[in-house]
Amino acid sequence: MPTQPRPLWAGRTLALLGIVLVAFNLRTAVASLSPILFEVQRDIALAPVVVGLLGMLPPLCYAVFGILTPLIARRFDLEPTLIVALVALSTGLLWRGLAGDALGLVAASTLTFAAIGVGNVLLPPLVKRYFPDRIGLMTSIYVTTLSISTFVPPLIAVPVADAAGWRASLGEWAIVAALSLVPWIALVVHPRRNRPAALPEEAERGLLRYALRSPLAWALTVVFAIAGFNAYALFAWLPSILHDIAGTSPAEAGALLSLYAATGLPAGLVVPIVAARYGRVRLLVGVAIGSFIAGYLGLLLAPSAATWLWVALAGIGPLFFPLSLVLINLRSRTHSGAVALSAFVQSAGYLIVAIGPLAVGVLHQLTGEWVWPLVFLLVASTVPAAIAGAVVARPRFFEDERGA
Repeated sequence: MPTQPRPLWAGRTLALLGIVLVAFNLRTAVASLSPILFEVQRDIALAPVVVGLLGMLPPLCYAVFGILTPLIARRFDLEPTLIVALVALSTGLLWRGLAGDALGLVAASTLTFAAIGVGNVLLPPLVKRYFPDRIGLMTSIYVTTLSISTFVPPLIAVPVADAAGWRASLGEWAIVAALSLVPWIALVVHPRRNRPAALPEEAERGLLRYALRSPLAWALTVVFAIAGFNAYALFAWLPSILHDIAGTSPAEAGALLSLYAATGLPAGLVVPIVAARYGRVRLLVGVAIGSFIAGYLGLLLAPSAATWLWVALAGIGPLFFPLSLVLINLRSRTHSGAVALSAFVQSAGYLIVAIGPLAVGVLHQLTGEWVWPLVFLLVASTVPAAIAGAVVARPRFFEDERGA
């Protein structure tokens, strides 16, 4: 029986504010370091491999805690688990600003992204618990908030660092994380009666084992991984790349990183409609591959000419991310199949994604330039995408492969 819609704010203002605040905190740490990397390196020696390691921590933590969080939440419930994660996030963000050496920065970042990994998993069931009548609207609200939290930090990182130092620029996000605790603590102290028992869903083990042998599951994993592989590599390295090959200032590089992140907002709104309503998956795959080619070739051949255009084109390529998420539902017949496919694609995909920032850092350290890292990203983005894209573009279903 469908849930009767009621006013969005009615009796759940704290939950609405809490969900929006948590969503805003789930990406601020990702892109707030690289725009001020040069200032950080004046105080802390960071080899390219260490910067690559910092860049690989987000997807690695997302993969690990994507598996662990449902087990923790089932034992301790959603709100207490989230409160602990937000305390850890606040601590990690503050610690990043206070770090005195590379080890401290890596440790603080690990704590930060582990907490974010927990939050990634908890948001959907929290929406289901408090807004069962407004799941679509609330999902759109928190996904949009996620996108905003990705492109805002690069815009303000350099101005804050110039005014108050890089430690303030990194540590300021701990204040926002701490504020996010307020509505959730209030909800725990004054719990709602008759609260639905929504919890993170776990995939059937049989379906997960089958996913290991499924060509469709692996193709979707590759499509998902290509988006994150590029995004997290450029979140870690784009300001440094642009400074060296195009002569951009730190503030300009931060603005261009913000532009790169902002291109994901319209893609997140348009891609699911084009794929689900019109079935133009092959077209979207072609647009993504063409954007990667144009963006990276532009940075390789004419980095100082229309730099913003090359960055924007490179930022369109990760439309593979929303495409892979909508295809998880379009390529599964059953709810259990979609849960299993999602668990496999995101867990395996994030493990692959984690290689990107580190590989770019190693190549840069070995060659002393950015040509080979950019060539690597170009090849790694287009060749696997063409192969996997051909597989996911065909109308087929995950469960049907199992019965074949």
